[in-house]
Amino acid sequence: MKKNIIKLILFSCLIVAGQQLPAQGPPNPPGDPSLQGPPVGGSAPVGGGLEILLVMALAYGSKKTYKLWKSKELKE
Repeated sequence: MKKNIIKLILFSCLIVAGQQLPAQGPPNPPGDPSLQGPPVGGSAPVGGGLEILLVMALAYGSKKTYKLWKSKELKE
């Protein structure tokens, strides 16, 4: 019983401490882009993730279609 009370108190302290401690704030916004600085939003590539997603979706769809075709072929 004593162990459960200690665990409850420790858990409660961790919950309260987690709510009271703030996280790190957001970074400062970039400077004025009209002054030939870096582009707003940085230089992160946009298309790379989309291409990977499409290739993975195509592979998944092909696998599902092949399994469906194979199961229909075995039933006949």
